[in-house]
Amino acid sequence: MNQDNLKNLQLGMTEVSRLLLPFLLIWLLGAIGLGWLVKSLLILFGLLLLAPILAFVGFRWWIKRNLIQSECPVCRYEFVSLNKSEFRCPNCSEPLKAENGHFARLVPAGTIDVNAIEVPVQQIED
Repeated sequence: MNQDNLKNLQLGMTEVSRLLLPFLLIWLLGAIGLGWLVKSLLILFGLLLLAPILAFVGFRWWIKRNLIQSECPVCRYEFVSLNKSEFRCPNCSEPLKAENGHFARLVPAGTIDVNAIEVPVQQIED
């Protein structure tokens, strides 16, 4: 057994005074009449604690509004991208843009995009 464990748990007068010093300093400033200083420091400390939480919640809200999950119109590969951005499909390297919750091909002006369909042939018997 390690007998030094109990020595590590004991607090001496110097450790207690280091822990109580900030509280005594705040109490002294409040007693002198500098309560506004104490309150402003506490408000600043509270804002420093709340700022990362608010930033995280705001970032999650922004991501939820701006991420689109759809499939490539050329190869039907499904992936995620940011709304209103231009990019290439990771599967077929087709230039695409995200708009209205879907991906669309980027084509030069004046290009007509045509979808070909197969028409079954009917044979006429004589």
